Amino acid sequence: MMLSAFWPFYQFLWTIYFVTMFLVGFWCIFMFFGFVIPLWLTEGLKEYFGKVKPFDPENIRRKLIHEQEGVEVIFNQPKGHGPFLHDSHGHDHGHH
Repeated sequence: MMLSAFWPFYQFLWTIYFVTMFLVGFWCIFMFFGFVIPLWLTEGLKEYFGKVKPFDPENIRRKLIHEQEGVEVIFNQPKGHGPFLHDSHGHDHGHH
């Protein structure tokens, strides 16, 4: 059976795919020329020549709960088994 038997549906799929890839491609082009290259030419060269301190990804990392300001962790290492449906989650089964 020929694929052309399903031509309208394939035309629809191809159109959706084409529009999606068109937008993705333009997004990549605009981000590269509008963001990445200017970043290289400004912050990147400044960092390379030692004008700014080297970028530390820890500064923008999401803080863990016990690292946040004003947060007190009461139960840091809870004992016992969690509320699992099946008790096969790698806990020690020795004391049963």
